[in-house]
Amino acid sequence: MGASAGRRRGIVAEINVTPLVDIMLVLLIIFMLTAHLIAKQAIEVDLPKASQSTAAPPTTIAVTLTKDGALYLNGQPIAPDALRSTVKDAVAKDPKTQALISGDKSVSHGRVIWVLDTIKAAGITSFAIQIDPAAMVPPGGT
Repeated sequence: MGASAGRRRGIVAEINVTPLVDIMLVLLIIFMLTAHLIAKQAIEVDLPKASQSTAAPPTTIAVTLTKDGALYLNGQPIAPDALRSTVKDAVAKDPKTQALISGDKSVSHGRVIWVLDTIKAAGITSFAIQIDPAAMVPPGGT
């Protein structure tokens, strides 16, 4: 009875963090090794330097929807049916073509979604919707 009297019964209040630290160190080593192997898979090339080099900016097309329902591509009126083929041609020339969509605030949401769907189907993956930040109304405001 004397041996059991020295032992307290109840809930163990401390956590042994040694196994947790061991596991975390092993994971850290694994991540360090795999990151090194992934980085080494790239082909190493020593690129020449040029003092007058510039990266060619991607082609940007502007699609505009007016309140009367007219559709413009780069400032020129365009038929809705011709939009997809014209955008496909632009993407064929430059795969990194971007689109800037401007729509009057009275244009229906569905019309803007149609334009987004049309340009995405034509191959554009990078686009922006143009807004007037000065005219922004805070949420709940009128």
